[in-house]
Amino acid sequence: MVIRSKSGSLVLLAFCEVAALALWFSASAVVPSLKAEFDLSDAQVSPLTSAVQIGFVAGTLASAVLGLADRLDPRRFFMVSALVAAAANAAILLLAPTSTAVLAMRFVTGACMAGIYPVGMKMATTWARSGNGGRGDMGLLVGLLVGALTLGSAAPHLVNAFGGSDWRFTIAAASLLAVVAGLAVNLVGLGARLGKTPPFRPAAALQAWRRPALRYANGGYLGHMWELYAMWAWLVVFLDASFRQSMPEEAAAWWSRLATFTAMGVGGAAGCFLGGWLADRAGRTTVTMAAMAASGSCALVIGFLFAAPPWLLFAVALIWGITVVADSAQFSASIAELSDPDYVGTMLTVQTCLGFLLTLVTVQLLPHLVDALGWSYACAALAIGPFLGVWSMARLRRHPDALKLAGGRR
Repeated sequence: MVIRSKSGSLVLLAFCEVAALALWFSASAVVPSLKAEFDLSDAQVSPLTSAVQIGFVAGTLASAVLGLADRLDPRRFFMVSALVAAAANAAILLLAPTSTAVLAMRFVTGACMAGIYPVGMKMATTWARSGNGGRGDMGLLVGLLVGALTLGSAAPHLVNAFGGSDWRFTIAAASLLAVVAGLAVNLVGLGARLGKTPPFRPAAALQAWRRPALRYANGGYLGHMWELYAMWAWLVVFLDASFRQSMPEEAAAWWSRLATFTAMGVGGAAGCFLGGWLADRAGRTTVTMAAMAASGSCALVIGFLFAAPPWLLFAVALIWGITVVADSAQFSASIAELSDPDYVGTMLTVQTCLGFLLTLVTVQLLPHLVDALGWSYACAALAIGPFLGVWSMARLRRHPDALKLAGGRR
């Protein structure tokens, strides 16, 4: 039976997002174990994350051109995507970790995320309360979903920390969670803001860059994404290498996994919730610019703390984990408020497609920068994106369409 209440539907939807998106970083979370068991270099394991990113870009591009997020029942789209992704992820257990087939499975997993992440956000926006004449909750609702994404992305690090050194346990657990999510999402209700099914218009996706307000919001999102996924993909490797300077290898591995989950998952989820709550009150551009300034500052500092006392490094990582994603949902909320209601799903899909295309650069680039410059300057390079993102959101703040954001709270 489908849940009809707003709170019940959103709680279940958040659970489904957490469970399904555990697939995203399931391979990245076990990188230290794979490196130890198979004697792999950073350059050899980085494609495990990049293959998912490439798959997601391909999936979102196809979805945007075909308008799938607006033309299909979002629950069915989510279900099929989650089940196929779970099967692809589980297939890794039957393959050699260094084989091309594993990369193909990670690509399929990433492509299926196009039916989970942006579609889940669209489902959440259908329950949003209008900000006209009162205080809306679009930012908070999307923040809850992105918080679920954050927690789901970090979950494999927690499973890996308590599941022992066997990376197979983490992969299997993530796949099982995705199956549960794919079945449970059919019980999620949809709100009154669900748009009509639009006609097939491939050119509609181009609105994301043709309309100035949407272009500025997407520009801010690109600055944010330059930093985010490189940080998420490599934080555990950075902390593991740093902790090994002051503690035994086994202890460093365990603490780095737990610290990564806390910074990414707990801190990130809290940041998404707080960012959404504040943005509905103080304004979208205000919160996004403040969050990017803070996270960019953390990126500048944290690399220079390599081999510092673990408690100090963790404190900075936690602040970084909170601020690096506190603004994420607000870019999506901005797109939902600035877009034609019938094309919200497509505009969100285009936004995520562009952002994750950019992450292919930074996720692959960071290990090469580490080899060439060391962790200090490699991490500092991630600050470029958020500082450019602040500039783009400042442009949006001055645009007349900014009055559509958060009921006029720019």
